[in-house]
Amino acid sequence: MKILLINNHGAGWADFIEVQPGTSVATLFAQQMKEASAIDYLIRVNRLPVAPDQILQENDRVSITATKIEGAGV
Repeated sequence: MKILLINNHGAGWADFIEVQPGTSVATLFAQQMKEASAIDYLIRVNRLPVAPDQILQENDRVSITATKIEGAGV
């Protein structure tokens, strides 16, 4: 099934991608953000924050936004 993935990490990008039916938000994050920790990101589906076990649906809009910016002071 097709979803829109918006990745706001670094320069950012957005594209439609194919995922398997039954894919959870946590699985998508692990596939797309390999070495990153989900705790450092705000993940939204259709503009709403979601739980990691949320199952994605056809045409969902998923955005991944860093909550910590490299080089920024604390």
